Formats: sequence, C-alpha cells, structure tokens
Amino acid sequence: MSAATPAQQNNITHAIATDMEAVNRVIRQRLHSEVSLVNQIAEYIISAGGKRIRPVLVLLLANAYGYQGTAHHELAAVVEFIHTATLLHDDVVDESSMRRGRQTANAMFGNAASVLVGDFLYSRSFQMMVSLDNMRVMQILSDATNVIAEGEVLQLLNMHDPDVTQESYLKVIRSKTAKLFEAAAELGALVAGATDAQIAAAGEYGRSLGTAFQLIDDVLDYAGDAAEIGKNVGDDLREGKPTLPLIYLMERGTPQQRELIRSCIENGDEQHFDAVLAAVTSSGALDYTRREAIVAAERAAAAIADLPESEYKQSLLQLCSFAVDRNH
Repeated sequence: MSAATPAQQNNITHAIATDMEAVNRVIRQRLHSEVSLVNQIAEYIISAGGKRIRPVLVLLLANAYGYQGTAHHELAAVVEFIHTATLLHDDVVDESSMRRGRQTANAMFGNAASVLVGDFLYSRSFQMMVSLDNMRVMQILSDATNVIAEGEVLQLLNMHDPDVTQESYLKVIRSKTAKLFEAAAELGALVAGATDAQIAAAGEYGRSLGTAFQLIDDVLDYAGDAAEIGKNVGDDLREGKPTLPLIYLMERGTPQQRELIRSCIENGDEQHFDAVLAAVTSSGALDYTRREAIVAAERAAAAIADLPESEYKQSLLQLCSFAVDRNH
C-alpha cells in the first residue's frame, strides 16, 4: 500500500472543516485556568497538533446522522482533553522524551507538573460532560476513562514480559487505545439521535479503527522514520513493550530469534535494535501485523455499511484506508 499523505488527511476532514474550527475554539476556551503553569503546559500539548482523529470521529458520525446542533463541538473537545490527559500520563510512565516531533511535556516541565496537568484535563473534561446534562454521555465517557485506566495498568503488568500472548496484547489495545475511538464514535451517533443499533455499529467502527491505528503504530515503531512519526523509533523496545511484531516472533520465530526477543523485552534492550529490526522484517512479523491492521480496518468499514451515503460516510471510509496506509 502507498503511504498516506497530509493531503489525504486534509481530504478526510474537508467536510467538517468549519466544525473543526469550532472545536478548536472550544478547546482554547476550556483550557483556560487561573494557574499559569496549567495554561503553559496545556497550550504546549494542544499546540503540538496531532491528527485529532478522535474529535474527527465525533464530528463525522454526528454529521453522518444529520445532527444540526453544536453539542458535538463540546463532545469533540471533551474527547480530545481525555486523550491529551492520557498522553501526559503515558509519557511519564514510559519516560518518553519525544512526541509529535518535539520534546514531551515531562521532558520540558518535569514529571510532577505533567501528571498534575493531566489530572486537570481529566477533571475539566468531566466538568464539560456535566454541562451537557446527558446521562448517556456521562455513562459512555466515564466507562471509557475507567477502561483506559485498566488498560494502562494491564500494559504495565505486561512490560518486560516476553510471554505475553497475542490475545492478552489485543486486550490491552482494546482497552488503552480502541476504547476512546469507540466512545468518540458512539458519542457522535448518540448526539445526533441515532438508534441503539446505530450507536452500537458506530462503536464497532471506532473500536476496530482504533485497533488498526495501534497496530500500524506497532509497525512504525520498527519500520518508521523518527522525523515522520514524531517520536523515537525503537521506543517500544527500549520500554520492554511486547507489541504484536515481537509477540509474533516469540510464537513463530527461530530459536535464535526467540532468544534475542526474550532478552530484549526482559531488559528493555535497544542496543540490539538493528538485530531486532532485521528479525521482525525477515520473519514476516511486520507484514503479519500490517495484515491484522487491514483486517481491523475492513471490519470498521463493514460496521458502517448501512450508514446513509454522504460525504461524511466517505470520509469515515477514507479514515479506514488512512489508518493502515499512513507513515506517521
């Protein structure tokens, strides 16, 4: 498959360009705090950009179901705040130094400040949820944040464990990454007055899309370019994370490959990155992971087959292709 370009992503969001501007205004307004350090760090994170896929899901699904109001702007901002809070906490836990092509907040401002501003963003997102006065919205988002937290802990337990199974790893993905995609899609359908069946289908779309995104991230951590993916290649290996390419090797590699991977996962050994890269490439582990991502993306597309035809549906389908074709 060809690599996705910024133009492709712009094409996906073209239909909701006005909505995205409104969401960005909400984000700026809601970020404000009387505490200057909160403003400084929050601004640093938000201004770094990123793909904003989760807010895009809220907006596209809401529009696909014909929504006419403005509550989807608030919901999109809530989802982005929750995502940003998880990034702040993630980078502290992972001791990451680079994200989106520049220093992480914890590298710039320290771990304590990053954790506390992450807490601010979580609590601000719940203030915004309450203001919408919709119990179903509260249920979806409170469930999502709880599952994400469980996923973070599950991933922590899996660190430096070379015996993690594919099933166990996919559970981490569903909890840690795919759950917020799922919630974002459900919220877009919900706010537009979709039926329970339609909301469930939207959730399946988001869950499968999020899975595809994470699996391609796993590939890019070995086969990507640091300048393009915006983080250090090999971070997963350094952190002792048993991602799908390594799990594939542990299950199907040669004895020598398995021994190499076991040692690297147990010790968080990035000194042997080149040898690991050669192994995951020659063994077909990266190809396997990419194929699993394609299967997930196809499952996402199938979930919205009954959605009425519109430019928003086309953008949702293009997102499925972007998820697996991208190089960042």
